[in-house]
Amino acid sequence: MIQVSPRPIPRKSVLLMTCLILTSLLAAQGPAGAPRNESISKEDMMADMVFLTSDLLKGRAAGTPEVYLSAEFIRARFARIGLKPVRGNSYFQDFWMAAATLAAENSLEIRLNPGQVLSLRPGQDYYPQRFSANGRSSGPVVFAGFGVRAEDYGPSLKGRIVLVLDHEPGEFDPASPFDGIVSSEASNAFRKTLLAQEKGAAGILFVEDKHNHPGPVNFESSFRGAWPADPAQSGRLLLAEWVDKVRIPAAQISPALAETLILGAGKNLAELGRAAEAYQSFKPLDIPGSIVEIAASVDRHLIRGRNVLGMIEGTDPPLRDEAVVICGHHDHNGVENGVIMPGADDNVSGVVATIDIAEACALAAQSGERPRRSLIFASWDAEERGLLGAWYFTERPLLPLDKIVAVLNMDLIGRDEEILDTPDWRFRGLEVQTSESNKNTINILGLTRFPELRPPLEKANGPFGLTLKTNIDNNASQLLRRSDHWPFMQRGVPALWFLTGIHPDYHTTYDRADRINGEKMERVARMVHQMSWDLARDGLGPRRR
Repeated sequence: MIQVSPRPIPRKSVLLMTCLILTSLLAAQGPAGAPRNESISKEDMMADMVFLTSDLLKGRAAGTPEVYLSAEFIRARFARIGLKPVRGNSYFQDFWMAAATLAAENSLEIRLNPGQVLSLRPGQDYYPQRFSANGRSSGPVVFAGFGVRAEDYGPSLKGRIVLVLDHEPGEFDPASPFDGIVSSEASNAFRKTLLAQEKGAAGILFVEDKHNHPGPVNFESSFRGAWPADPAQSGRLLLAEWVDKVRIPAAQISPALAETLILGAGKNLAELGRAAEAYQSFKPLDIPGSIVEIAASVDRHLIRGRNVLGMIEGTDPPLRDEAVVICGHHDHNGVENGVIMPGADDNVSGVVATIDIAEACALAAQSGERPRRSLIFASWDAEERGLLGAWYFTERPLLPLDKIVAVLNMDLIGRDEEILDTPDWRFRGLEVQTSESNKNTINILGLTRFPELRPPLEKANGPFGLTLKTNIDNNASQLLRRSDHWPFMQRGVPALWFLTGIHPDYHTTYDRADRINGEKMERVARMVHQMSWDLARDGLGPRRR
């Protein structure tokens, strides 16, 4: 063995070697930007949009052949890109939705002391809820306020018919613990019914909270809205998964009928409503002298829904079972009064962005660049019918929900927000503004619930310089609960909605591809891609409970 004495290394060589080592280390860490971000282009997205908004797809209404064709197109794009199915061999997650028609065997009777029997008329005095179980129940009546908490019902409702108010306490109070002025999920009549059922109720009756909504009530109009003469016009669907859970009759009654029903309490409906607002001290109230017998009969048929999901698996064995979800919804409103509703911004924009982000990630993976966690790309069905596809995923997730790092939902990302000064329901609760003032803006919803998403959002937006508007989470527009991030938020999964804004073409036949701002859609998609990549690489730390 020959021993060689070390020779001193020249200073210039030391500096050169140091630079080479640092360069290698930086390269190993990966570039600051998400790989292949520049491949996301308005041209690619608009090419997919032309097909998805074409007359061939007739507005992609849930449950139609055309929405299944759009799902097949997205599946084919996912497969061609090179995504893997999330579970098994299929890119589809099928589910069932329930459509309802009113059957003939509905009745409601109230027996009042002494011996007076009132036989009520469906459509004028009451009507069954669309989710009601079929069957007959009878029992004494208990008033349970808004029925949003288990405490509202007391220890047991066994054998009782429970009367509850619509909505929730503090409906117009921004500081309300029930999601501020956004209607909480607990205020949903279906959720109240399940809670009453859990407490042993034999049936449940709902009535409008007149102390919060004064003025004349056209109950017959309410009935026609719930049960239109032409069922195809209602567009109302429920998850079959939900309907199957309801085992008690449920009905809506008129305020006039409710006043008769509560006579024995010695209070009117407004007085009971105001008492229920003090929910922390509210106790259920027995209504003496009233026995209700209710029979509900609802005919149902099932309609298939179809989510489309694909994934790129992460590289880190301990972390690749976790995932970031990037998503949009592919359904829209179909044909209304003979006119096709193309739904270009709502929400082909979100779908084509999801596809192009997936393609950028697949191109990076092909060159050996994948994040530590997995990336899931989802296109939900039946968003316009109540977020049903996303709700189904949270009921039957393809991976545990506590393994989802974040959900990044894109819905209406291709236009500049324009809010008109009009009583139009579409603009309710939103500040009047021009499209010109919003050329560089995007609304971000969800940060008040998940502030931990703000730093990665702002970091991802750095190169793109969009103005992030974050002021409408707690707003009378109810936008926070009007897209597919909402079901995930209800299960504690960090979620954001990326929304460039509502505009006059929203939910009209004029929401067409030729009105999309492709450059803006491209910037939003690139920002979401960057944020998803950062989250899949770095995560968020411990989940907030």
